[in-house]
Amino acid sequence: MKRRIKLLVMDVDGTLTDGKINMGPTGEVFKSFDIKDGYAINEMLPAHGIVPAIITGRTSAIVENRARELHITELYQGKHDKLDTLKALMAKYDCTRDDVAYIGDDVLDMVCMSECGMVGCPADACAEVKAIAHYVCSRRGGEGAVREFIEYIISEQT
Repeated sequence: MKRRIKLLVMDVDGTLTDGKINMGPTGEVFKSFDIKDGYAINEMLPAHGIVPAIITGRTSAIVENRARELHITELYQGKHDKLDTLKALMAKYDCTRDDVAYIGDDVLDMVCMSECGMVGCPADACAEVKAIAHYVCSRRGGEGAVREFIEYIISEQT
């Protein structure tokens, strides 16, 4: 039986980005995002009826701008306890655990990963996350890992 993913939840730092925080005298200066990830989020997910969502522990205007550019309306920043937000999203979209995919890279993501039916991580995720992931990408965070996981999700349900 093929899976039917309705919701993809993504972490930001270390997943959509390389995890580096570039700081200047007034705070965060920039983050680097991979254009391939952006294409997959903006074009491939909607074509397959999958809603993209971001839950991140940090708060950044840069992430807000990137989410807007990619038409991600489900953006939740400053969430150190990500599970409550994940559960609210699952209720909003009438999802069971089998309907939800999650990609993250560090221990803060693990509680959410344990609640999702399909779990991925970048190649450079921490060992604890790799141990529970269903799919470990060959690409690193911020270097196309999210696109690779999206392609995996789609291949698993078509």
